[in-house]
Amino acid sequence: MVKRIVTLLLVLAVALTTAACGGGKENAGTGAGGGAAQEPVKLKLGHIAGENDAWHKGALKFAELVKQKTNGSVEVEVFPSSTLGNDRDLIEGMQMGSVDFALVAGVLSNFYEPYSILELPYLFRDKEHLEKVLYGPVGDELKAELLENAKLRGLQFWMRGPRELTANKKVEKLEDLKGIKIRVPEIPASIAAWKAMGATPTPMAFGEVYSSLQTGVIDAQENPRALIDSAKLNEVQKYLMKTDHVFGYVLLTMSDLTYNKLTPEQQKAVEEAAKEATEYENKLVFELEDQLLKKLKDSGMEFVELDTKPFVEAVQPVHKEFAEKYGKELYEKIVNTK
Repeated sequence: MVKRIVTLLLVLAVALTTAACGGGKENAGTGAGGGAAQEPVKLKLGHIAGENDAWHKGALKFAELVKQKTNGSVEVEVFPSSTLGNDRDLIEGMQMGSVDFALVAGVLSNFYEPYSILELPYLFRDKEHLEKVLYGPVGDELKAELLENAKLRGLQFWMRGPRELTANKKVEKLEDLKGIKIRVPEIPASIAAWKAMGATPTPMAFGEVYSSLQTGVIDAQENPRALIDSAKLNEVQKYLMKTDHVFGYVLLTMSDLTYNKLTPEQQKAVEEAAKEATEYENKLVFELEDQLLKKLKDSGMEFVELDTKPFVEAVQPVHKEFAEKYGKELYEKIVNTK
């Protein structure tokens, strides 16, 4: 009898132990709401600008908003100064899924050719004209076609200050460009336009520009003031010519592979964060323009005012060529936007 009681007690003890272990396994990792706690999805955003640039500050704001709007389930780490590679590397990385977000612009034309038209010098009359194009039906069309043709998801266009020419030789008229070796992005429209204006364009990744100017491989380059400042190009360039030849953009772009791995709620949060970060970055860009002008002048750069009319006339054949090649309808929509 005693033996039977001891046996029953042992069986009961084993059953209780098994139940306890099972209960512990079932509830392991549960959060306050009773659901399983999960590690946040960690995503990478790359760009070529320095940490003082409005791009970087806008990207940090975007990361902050994504974390906030997803309740911490998605975290974005920002990599400035070409840490994840140059523009082409970033775009190819997004297509493969090794990069999740990037701030990219003209090099997109190598992946979907109609974007070449946006890079034509003197296409946009001013900042207001650019805004009406990018934030209207044409901008929506461009993003949709980029997704369809290159599998890149354009979240939001961000504004940039106008591109200016810098050189170690003063350029006061179109003829002064003759023989100047100018770095241009790897963008067909930029190469063709500067050749039409008389310069000798040299395509080059942005990360190589400072050293190439320093060693005399190139004589000149062209970029918005913010990028000239953040890359410290004023240290290796004496003159800044106020050409205002491109009122440009940068596109906050997302890997479509990454987008499709997120939940619908996370996708919506990312899109909302992108929209809010756009307002922040755009405001910052144009608040900084006057400050950058003074800062570059104070650093020793000489500013040169130009009559840009001859420059505008020189690139018209390039406008015609690229419109016919990459989309006359798109070109006319842009030009006729009021």
